[in-house]
Amino acid sequence: MTDTHKTHFRGILELNLAMLFISTSGVLGRYIDMPVPVIITFRAILAGCILFLYCKWKKISFRIESKDRVSVVIGGVLMGLHWVTYFYSLKMSNVAIGMLSLFTYPVITSFLEPLILKVKFQKMHLVLGALVLVGIYFLVPDFSLENSYAKAVAMGVFSAFCYALRNLIMKKKVSAYNGSILMWYQLVVMAIVLLPSIFIMDSSGIISQLPAILVLALLTTAVGHTMFLYSLKRFSATTASIIGSVQPVYGIILGMIFLKEFPAFSTIIGGILILTSVVIESIRSYR
Repeated sequence: MTDTHKTHFRGILELNLAMLFISTSGVLGRYIDMPVPVIITFRAILAGCILFLYCKWKKISFRIESKDRVSVVIGGVLMGLHWVTYFYSLKMSNVAIGMLSLFTYPVITSFLEPLILKVKFQKMHLVLGALVLVGIYFLVPDFSLENSYAKAVAMGVFSAFCYALRNLIMKKKVSAYNGSILMWYQLVVMAIVLLPSIFIMDSSGIISQLPAILVLALLTTAVGHTMFLYSLKRFSATTASIIGSVQPVYGIILGMIFLKEFPAFSTIIGGILILTSVVIESIRSYR
């Protein structure tokens, strides 16, 4: 194995580790018993404090060029919308439906990336995206608009759109700035926008829920999302998104362990289809 192949293989492993950390959001989103905007506000504040100390320790510059500030702010707003709608999706359904409806974002990314980043459109990404969608169909076969699960799926798909758009905007910036700094500024934007929710909504349960929110802030957010931003330096946004489709599989496994939410047979089939797309894209990008 050449040094290039070793570096690429390490990149694949790091991206999967990032997905494992981020996938803890499904279990934590279901477990934490507080209003969603309040959860996300505390998540942003705590994760922001952690990343600030890390950046100070590493002596990373906080300077953002004036021409890039609007993009970073928009990225923060989109990230906040993504988290809020995703957690609402989890609250209205379960880990499997919440996480897997979010994972329409590789398909959305494959359409948006050529438009925003002006890269060549790859037909294979449509095929793999379709495979992910078929997998999601097996995971959530009943899309009746009369049940809360359908609303949860709609929330998840909107969350996916926000996430895909944010990733593409940040893709243009990761080559110029440290990933931790970009994530920190987005967390600051989220905290400022959502701060009023602490005073408007019931935040009295923060003490009892603090350990879970700390895990959400440190492992899921500060570590997981920063690692994912770093991965965008090695892969296209679409490639990173499709490889990242392993995240709901990790999330469902964690849901089985910690919440006793066991998937149906159709969920297993859907998970296999999604994993297949991940393996295919990993092999394609490796070659």
